[in-house]
Amino acid sequence: MSRFVDKLVATAGAGGQRRGVTTGEPGEPVHTTWAQVHEQAKAMAGALVSHGLARGDAVAVLAAAPAAIGPAVQAVWLAGGSVTMLHQPTPRSDLAMWAEDTVRVLNMIGSKLVLLGDPFDQLAPVLEQHGIGYLLISELGGGTPLATFVEVDEDAPALLQLTSGSTADPKAVRITHGNLLANITAMADRAELDPEHDVMVSWLPMFHDMGMVGFYTTPMAWGIELVKVTPVDFLTAPLLWAKLITEYGGTITAAPNFAYALLGRRLGGEADDAGYDLSKLRIALNGAEPIDEKAVKAFVEAGARFKMPAECVFPAYGMAEGTLAISFASPMIGLRLDHLDAVALEEENRAVPVDASVDESARRTFAILGPPLDGFDARIVSVASGAAVSEREVGEIQVRGPSVTPGYLTVDGPLATMNDEGWLPTGDLGYIVDGEIVICGRAKDVIILAGRNIYPTDIERAATSVDGVRAGNAVAVRLDAGTRRERFAVVVESRFAGDAEKAKSLRKEVGARVFEAVNARPSAVLVLPAGTLPKTPSGKLRRAAAGEQLAESIKAAS
Repeated sequence: MSRFVDKLVATAGAGGQRRGVTTGEPGEPVHTTWAQVHEQAKAMAGALVSHGLARGDAVAVLAAAPAAIGPAVQAVWLAGGSVTMLHQPTPRSDLAMWAEDTVRVLNMIGSKLVLLGDPFDQLAPVLEQHGIGYLLISELGGGTPLATFVEVDEDAPALLQLTSGSTADPKAVRITHGNLLANITAMADRAELDPEHDVMVSWLPMFHDMGMVGFYTTPMAWGIELVKVTPVDFLTAPLLWAKLITEYGGTITAAPNFAYALLGRRLGGEADDAGYDLSKLRIALNGAEPIDEKAVKAFVEAGARFKMPAECVFPAYGMAEGTLAISFASPMIGLRLDHLDAVALEEENRAVPVDASVDESARRTFAILGPPLDGFDARIVSVASGAAVSEREVGEIQVRGPSVTPGYLTVDGPLATMNDEGWLPTGDLGYIVDGEIVICGRAKDVIILAGRNIYPTDIERAATSVDGVRAGNAVAVRLDAGTRRERFAVVVESRFAGDAEKAKSLRKEVGARVFEAVNARPSAVLVLPAGTLPKTPSGKLRRAAAGEQLAESIKAAS
């Protein structure tokens, strides 16, 4: 067995006898110990092998219920296979198109088998119609337990993590057994995980790396108590998140920035003063998208009513190509900000610190995301020359180490993630200060106006500060990129969409607020109804797709 599988097995026989995962909230909670999950996985692994699964085979999983996904994924690992969590269709999906995309993914990863679980077992006829082989997870538990687990190398793939780009072509990051163990160990060390006392609470989707690696695989491997619900549970009732932290004494949770903004609004509004107790939270990890200090401040202020320590805010930086996490701050030091001179940043690519009292129009503010995890090296290189630059000089972030994955699988064949020296070019622009990483934005999204590098996040934060714009639902779009006439537009979601007068007023206010923030005015502001901005399956806004949406709207109006 790989050292990673060894760890799963050892944990199941130790702390896994008492601690485990609670699923089924809020209606029918069920606690399953990690030892019981392991026993379920052994039975499922036996069934998979009897159905012909061989060492190195790729298995796709389509399910939403954590109670089904967890043992099924471990079963694949015990049987020597790799796991790919398929992107899930939504009620608005065209099932025929979704099936065609799924066939492309299966061909890319070389899989002939889908494990189908609740609530997607109803899609069995769609899979059959397209010749996709499947097994129902609910029917695997009765197999004869696999007595001898299949040996695999440390370099064998464990997860083929689908990434979400701006094109229709699928791509999967090949995460090995060695990558997984290195990353979950580094995360456990930096976060000071305590299996005896920590309780992790999560609604993150298991098809996303933070949900699968950070908030299922990690607690399963270390024997930490976990409470796991689905994104639908959270989005249907955001205060459920706080309720579960209260009832189970949650000490660790995680989410993208938009979710903290949403929970902060609910805690600050409809929540009963005596309804929640967030006093045990020591890590509220904020990652997967840029951190908005104003949203964090609102969350912290709302949480204070419920004894939540402000220091629990835990900024992080990561990506699937690094398995999951690349840098963490230390626990219980809270959000720290670096305030920079706007001119030096935008015109000279230098991160020159200024006092926080400097007017917002003359400064830019970024979260400090902690030093690289143990095992990672990080450097900043010039975008123009590729040469390494000094501290507080802005360039592309590159990392290397045992958590860096070896490559991608694409429709055109394998593709390396690293250069010849082992460095992973992240595509993120940032700098290092006192050994800690700061992210400014994605290189491909930076807007260049009159020699200034304007970061979309600054525009988007300004737009979402306008009353009527949905939190986390504003996107800055490059227009005429790479030309001397490069411009930008802003697309927002609002309840005012469809009301001509209110939408007009909102567009004017967004334009003014953006101009105040970055000293540049958008060429257009588009107001859309809630739920129409294009997003990845994990909830990130897709700037390129939003640009296409804007272009179509302009064309239709002309």
